[in-house]
Amino acid sequence: MDMGTKRVAGIIAQVVLLLSSSYGTTGEGAGGWSPVTSDRYQWLEVDLGERTKITAVATQGRYGSSDWLTSYLLMFSDTGHNWKQYRQEDSIGSFPGNTNADSVVQYKLQQPAMARFLRLIPLDWNPSGRIGLRLETYGCPYTSDVVSLDGSSSLVYRLSPGPRRLSRDVVSLKFKTVRNSGTLLHAEGEGGLSLSLELERGKLLLLQLRQGSSSEPRRLASLGSLLDDQHWHYIAVERRSSHLNLTVDKHTERVQIPAEFSHWDIKQLRVGAVQSPDSQETVASKRNFHGCLENLLYNGLNLIELVKHKDHRVTVMGNVTFSCAEPVSIAVTFTGPQSFLKLPGTMASTSAGVSMGFQFRTWNKAGLLVTFALPQEGGVVWLYLSEARLRLQIHKAGRTLLELTAGSALNDGQWHSVELNSRRGRLSITVDKEEGGSAQASPSPPVTIERHLFFGGCPTEDDRQECRNPFNVFQGCMRLLTLDNKNVDLIMVQQKELGIYSNLQIDMCGIMDRCSPSRCEHGGLCSQSWTIFHCNCSDSGYSGATCHSSVYEQSCEAYKHNGNTSGHFYIDVDGSGPIKPQLVYCNMTEENTWMVIQHNNTELTRVRSSSGRNQHLVHFNYSTEEEQLSAAISQSEHCEQELSYQCRKSRLLNTPEGSPLSWWLGGPGRGHVQTYWGGAQPGSQQCACGLQGDCLDPQHYCNCDADRVEWTEDSGLLTHKESLPVKSLVLGDIQRPGSEAAYRVGPLRCHGDKNFWNAAFFDKETSYLHFPTFHGELSADISFLFKTTASSGVFLENLGIKDFIRIELSSSTQVVFSFDVGNGPLEVRVESSILLNDNRWHRVRAERNIKEASLRLDELPAATQEAPTDGHFHLQLNSQLFIGGTASRQKGFRGCIRSLQLNGITLDLEERARITPGVRPGCPGHCSSYGSFCQNGGRCVERANGFHCDCGLSAYTGVFCHTEVSASFKSGTSVSYTFKEPYELSRNSSALPSSIYSDMTLRGENVSLSFRTNQSPAVLFYVSSYYREYLALLINKHDKLEVRYKLDSSRDVEVLRSRVRSLANGQLHTVTIRRLTDSVSVQIDQNAREDFNLTSDGEFNAIKSLVLGKVQGSDDLDPDLARLGSVGFAGCLSVVQFNSISPLKAALLHPDTSPVIITGPLVQSNCGSSASANPYAAENTHHLSDQSGSVGSGQPLVNAIRTDSALIGGVIAVVIFVIVTGLAITARFLYRKKETYRNQEVKGVKQEDSPDFPFNNQADSQNVSCENPKEYFI
Repeated sequence: MDMGTKRVAGIIAQVVLLLSSSYGTTGEGAGGWSPVTSDRYQWLEVDLGERTKITAVATQGRYGSSDWLTSYLLMFSDTGHNWKQYRQEDSIGSFPGNTNADSVVQYKLQQPAMARFLRLIPLDWNPSGRIGLRLETYGCPYTSDVVSLDGSSSLVYRLSPGPRRLSRDVVSLKFKTVRNSGTLLHAEGEGGLSLSLELERGKLLLLQLRQGSSSEPRRLASLGSLLDDQHWHYIAVERRSSHLNLTVDKHTERVQIPAEFSHWDIKQLRVGAVQSPDSQETVASKRNFHGCLENLLYNGLNLIELVKHKDHRVTVMGNVTFSCAEPVSIAVTFTGPQSFLKLPGTMASTSAGVSMGFQFRTWNKAGLLVTFALPQEGGVVWLYLSEARLRLQIHKAGRTLLELTAGSALNDGQWHSVELNSRRGRLSITVDKEEGGSAQASPSPPVTIERHLFFGGCPTEDDRQECRNPFNVFQGCMRLLTLDNKNVDLIMVQQKELGIYSNLQIDMCGIMDRCSPSRCEHGGLCSQSWTIFHCNCSDSGYSGATCHSSVYEQSCEAYKHNGNTSGHFYIDVDGSGPIKPQLVYCNMTEENTWMVIQHNNTELTRVRSSSGRNQHLVHFNYSTEEEQLSAAISQSEHCEQELSYQCRKSRLLNTPEGSPLSWWLGGPGRGHVQTYWGGAQPGSQQCACGLQGDCLDPQHYCNCDADRVEWTEDSGLLTHKESLPVKSLVLGDIQRPGSEAAYRVGPLRCHGDKNFWNAAFFDKETSYLHFPTFHGELSADISFLFKTTASSGVFLENLGIKDFIRIELSSSTQVVFSFDVGNGPLEVRVESSILLNDNRWHRVRAERNIKEASLRLDELPAATQEAPTDGHFHLQLNSQLFIGGTASRQKGFRGCIRSLQLNGITLDLEERARITPGVRPGCPGHCSSYGSFCQNGGRCVERANGFHCDCGLSAYTGVFCHTEVSASFKSGTSVSYTFKEPYELSRNSSALPSSIYSDMTLRGENVSLSFRTNQSPAVLFYVSSYYREYLALLINKHDKLEVRYKLDSSRDVEVLRSRVRSLANGQLHTVTIRRLTDSVSVQIDQNAREDFNLTSDGEFNAIKSLVLGKVQGSDDLDPDLARLGSVGFAGCLSVVQFNSISPLKAALLHPDTSPVIITGPLVQSNCGSSASANPYAAENTHHLSDQSGSVGSGQPLVNAIRTDSALIGGVIAVVIFVIVTGLAITARFLYRKKETYRNQEVKGVKQEDSPDFPFNNQADSQNVSCENPKEYFI
């Protein structure tokens, strides 16, 4: 009922004013209520006469005064005891009050409260006046049917026999109890199957049981916490065909139920005590429910009302009453550092000793429970929690006389009993009686109380030093305090008639479970103390205070632009969204960055004819889940998958007019039937040759449909994203005699990230884009990249009535994240040491959750701001979301914003920018930000979406020109690079890399290379000319480097000798030589540069060729150099560069288009890598061809389905290769045979090959690694 429709009659007349002390009140009739003393120990209590549905409260100051409240708490109770604080949004404890004495401030309760008693506790008031209040409460009478069960009583509802088959069953009820365990509801059905709702340690469990089974019940769900607090809790169970919706109070969990329950009908509902297995009687047990039930409904039928009317369908067992008899148990809450309770020591201590007991519950591992001084000088007893265990310590004169320990895990939020007894020289402490533990000391020092006992902590002002606390204060609840076996009347304490206290909440337990429901997202583990909770995000793939933000990038494209190279990566396609991260292979060796997702059979697989089988059905299981696949395909710009069919007497699609003989299923879910083949268009029922018009038989649209006895093939790429990936394959023409076929479905390959490059350019401060309201009530994360030349501007703003969220560039070095969730603006700032208006991309990541707000800028440490401990949870916004500006059109942003994501969802800036004046879609110019990734002379080339590293002028290769090009040389290996005139090269320049151009006459050189060898002397490098001039680089017999220049054929050679020793030690060395006319510098590794001067004219004329390795047949050489050159070089050469020429790279990567001649075996390898220290080395070893490899947590990397023949073939191939490596001609022949055999056998033809099966399976592009040796024999 709306709060304004009905006000409870006579509420004001029924107000009973109760004060926390005997100070009384000032009564001024209509003037309102005001206590004599204005402090936080006062309250106003309202007795509504009966349970009432309270929907709102309104406050006003005292009439004609300066007395009003500015904030207050609301408490509710059914009995006038065991109060429960009302919290809006489960967090805000206090309500804002008035600002003057006359205006009325009314608050509608977000969730109505059902109670008879209401208590208002003033927190703050007008500092110029005193506490003053006029109060109105709004609501309507609350009627309900209540029943009380005593632990041995129960209600049994038997359903009418016969078929029912309801589409849904709903059971709902409210309950309250002080017991933390007991069976609440038991539903029995057909086949001995049953479902049970049970309380266990204050949590509600949904269990599946099977009659007659000895196995433990299966837990289906757990929900709620602290349900033994003697307050009403709402439960609803809604059963549908395949799932249950379980609700506890305001929280609902969807539970998938076993398939056997899909046609399960309930035969009987039992509420309360459990029935004995061998009788019709209930048995008394701690597992039985003891407490009250209210409004027990089954499919809308009120079962308690049926009991009242003695309906035969409901059977009552045991003692059942139609009212709720509640035990009165006064609890006290120690809220914080200033909380303590001081009681007279004479209550617990006699001449015979000390006896005390109490119960407590807490989330904290440590805290003082009770302490008192001993009559002996300086003696003190501490009973405290440490590491969640109970410890007792007697201390005197600076030393510990006695220490006892009992119990464990006492910070679990459950009630635990403690007893301390000291009698006749024997001291004992007991936790939880027989269920817990105890410790004792005999004999023990005499224990009596000198003056007072202190519970929870010590007064801050204690002139007598009666209380000392070297431990943490206690935060939690206590109840059932007994001293000398007599109960302590805490109501007398509350009325200040007994003891002294501070900062206590009496007659209530204010414990909260901050981990139920858990605020930790994505599987993070929640733990808590009294005031805060903590999320352990280890192994979840997410980070932050609530495990909200993904630690992984959203695509391979994003990893590339972080500077990563090819390898396996986890990608999280929706960032902080619900889709889990997935492991994919990122191939960055091409211009496009490919994401590769494997399935269980990417091999070429043979299918033979089989009588009695008309079709061959194959299913493909991918390494990622369906939701991950769909999202990855959706965000990619292009996806493709190879589909190949190789056939002999096995037709494929028949004709376009007839039904296809074979088809495949692709797309979301199980896939949709597709009747076209690789290389053709969807719906065409054609193959690639039909589209191109070059099929073997013009009458058909596939080569295989020609039905020939020779092997033929239909293959191509599937590129229609809506049809990908391929889920199943059905081959239909395999049953005829002589029919043979083989199929291959390659891995799914996608490139591009539509979200990563989605950008908009704002060219005016008044321009902006607007989007629908951002909904980030509990958790909000915002990430984007920006670049600008302006020094300030608002990136993003969204407003509410009071709440707002904003991110802005406040200065050229500072980004500010600010927001308000109803308790005042908060700001998080990050200061950069570099200018942010440098027209380079900068990344901003902001997150706000119920624990904290954080802001990250680029790779700087995150700045954080803790949320108020008792603040709002929900961010409530209602305006449009403004990007690049504000609603007021002031302080707008000028520049580019890219890849803007809110809670993992990318906003399409480009689409909105196309229709918005002052904003342009896209934002070019990426090399200024990413150009530094291009290493070793690589050139950054701009692309519309991103950049590309051109390695043409570099001796390196790879996506960032960082991969060394290395080769192993043997003594007979020679690589000769012939220089040509520019006009000769220009004819075919389009087909040649730029690294093979040269000038013929040089006045200087830049030479660099790396080598590794144990040979000396040895020639590393030789450049000749048409005029008998040359340059040679060699290691002499003393293991030192020599550079020999002969730049004038009429003069002797000039020898430049380095002082660096031991270069033929098998280690990697790097040499750089630079000459400018007659000045030469030589640097080896990290040694000092050595400078030399030549006596010649400094020109190297008409250079002819460059030789690496063995120098053969040159009449221009000096005899000594000719002798050394004929020996050859055995070792490793890497990244050889001569000016802009990379001869080794040309020989290994462009042998057909470069002027190189290779003699002898040349093996490409990674021998020039400085090894293991290379951060990319380990990454590059994990290729999809490594069948048994694993990454991270041990997930499988690739399809592991291999046949024995494939494994044996691989072993045989390796053995053959090892045996014949010494024979050059034979090696060449066997090498080719090995490749053929390996391609046909190892690559996955799963049945023995016939000699006329000519097709080789082509390896995936990602299977080719620079670490796998390639041999060239000339």
